[in-house]
This record gives sequence, structure tokens and C-alpha cells, in this order.
Amino acid sequence: MPDQRTWKELFDGHAPRYSENVFTKWTSTEVTFLEEICSLSPGNSVLDIGCGVGRHSIELAKRGYKATGVDISPGMLDEARSNSLEASVEVELIESDACTFRNSRLYDLVVCLCEGGFGLVNPGEDPIGHDLAILRTAFEHLKPGGWFVLTALNGYMTIRQMTDEAVAAGAFDPASMVSHYQDTWKLPEGEQQIVIRERLFIPPEIVALLRHVGFEVVNIWGGTAGEWGKRPIKLDEIEAMFVARKPA
Repeated sequence: MPDQRTWKELFDGHAPRYSENVFTKWTSTEVTFLEEICSLSPGNSVLDIGCGVGRHSIELAKRGYKATGVDISPGMLDEARSNSLEASVEVELIESDACTFRNSRLYDLVVCLCEGGFGLVNPGEDPIGHDLAILRTAFEHLKPGGWFVLTALNGYMTIRQMTDEAVAAGAFDPASMVSHYQDTWKLPEGEQQIVIRERLFIPPEIVALLRHVGFEVVNIWGGTAGEWGKRPIKLDEIEAMFVARKPA
């Protein structure tokens, strides 16, 4: 029977083994890249939306940044607390839905990385409304002139892989760009049959959403884990990166 849990339930179950995924091994390199492109200085504040087990927040804290991590999954946050204690750093960790999270502070940098909520919709949710809400959360928590870095699934890859048969089977709706299908995930705890529901965006759509919220879009690059760089998006890579600023 395919797994039809919500994303929160799925990540709660996966949390103890999350750090065994190959894509988590690039954390230090990724944070160095963020420091470079956003001109960060120790003492700057960072909000990590969809922080998961805290890998980016903890690495930022190690380097002298004030990090706050937000995640909908209590299981992931339990792992993040344990990881921060092991690393002997202080990270503020908050359980909240990225769509509705609000606090009174403003940050120098907001990140939403590695499918940190963006694009991950549950049955019954409006995909565009869901993702616009996350972008508004990012915008409202940035200082004027602050940076926002988002990595999101690359819709070009999905379009190039889909077929008319997939459309007929209901696995992909070209009118809404929503994928809804059963997938086999090879997780550290073993193979699992998962029901996926994701809203895929091509980069110009995400640029339009970012501008709609109020961002200035500075760069669009390839954003697949392990391949971050100031380079064009490859059509068949997994993720794209969007670098934006809140107007000063």
C-alpha cells in the first residue's frame, strides 16, 4: 500500500536517518557559497525556512552567525536540537508551518533550501497559494537590502521526462504543473512507496512569484546539491537556485 502521509508525517518518520542521505554531505561547501554570494559577515542573522535537521543553521552558527531554524516537523527539529548540542552551538529552533510563521525580528539573510517546504503541497492545498505564502514569509522577515536564497525543483526536468501517457494516467497535469504519482524512494531505512504531490515551476514562473511578493531577482543558477555554482541551469538537473533581495 503506497504511503499517503502528509509531508509532516513523512519527515517525522524519516528524521532519524535524514543525515545519511548523500545530498547532506555538501553542507559546508553550500554555506561557503552562501557567504560568498550574499557578502555575509559574522554576527549577521539568518532565518532557515524548512531547516530540517539543522544542517545549514548549525554550520552557519559554527561560523559566527545568529541562526534561527523553522520547520513543520517536530521529528526533524528533535534531530536538529541533538545535532546543535553535539556541535556545541546555539541555534534557535521553532516548530511552525513556513506558510504562516511570523516573529518580530528581521534577518540579514533568509534561506529556503533543498525543498524546505517550497513546492511540497498536501492534498487539498492550493499549490500557488502555498508557495506564495512561503515567499511572503521570507520577504516579511528580511531587513531592507537583505538577501533571500531559494532552491526549488527544476520544472524543465519534469516536463522533459513526462509523456502523454503520464498525463492520461493522472501522474502529471500540464495545465497546473502538479505531479501526483506513486514513487519508490531509496531511503537509508530502505525502499518506501511514497505518494508524491508537488507543484513544479519553470524558472520564469518563480521569478514572477518573487517579483509579485516584492523581491528584486538578482541571479538564477543551477542549484542541485553538490553542484552549486554561478552557472546556468542545466535542463535536466534536479533543482534551480534563485538569489533575490528585498529593496533597501
